[in-house]
Amino acid sequence: MSKRLMTVLYWFLALEFALGAVTKYWPGDTIFGPAYSVKFVDWGYPSWMRLVVGALEGIAAVLLVIPDKRTRFLAATTLVLVLTGAVTTHIVNHDPAAESWAAPTHLVIMGVLALANWPADWRDLLRTSPRVQTRT
Repeated sequence: MSKRLMTVLYWFLALEFALGAVTKYWPGDTIFGPAYSVKFVDWGYPSWMRLVVGALEGIAAVLLVIPDKRTRFLAATTLVLVLTGAVTTHIVNHDPAAESWAAPTHLVIMGVLALANWPADWRDLLRTSPRVQTRT
């Protein structure tokens, strides 16, 4: 895929998750239905859990648009964890497919992006500067 097309994809996904983060903090009904404070309680979670999920989605959205494999890997893996929880929640609560198709779809997309940005060495995630190879 072209670099420009991939950049558009990252920005589109970041905007989706940023919108999702905002709706988690929104006090009333959203374009997606009832307030998330109500939805989370209905799903069996404390109302404040939506703030944690919203924060993770917001941070990941910012990391997705930074053109660095490390930050995009961290964003995608964070979202894989969040979305695994979302998919599990929809399954456990027997939510209709029409209401829960987005979570598994985004889980697959984030899994692919995490694999695409997988670091060559896990220590690369901890480095503050690019790895310099030395010749021996």
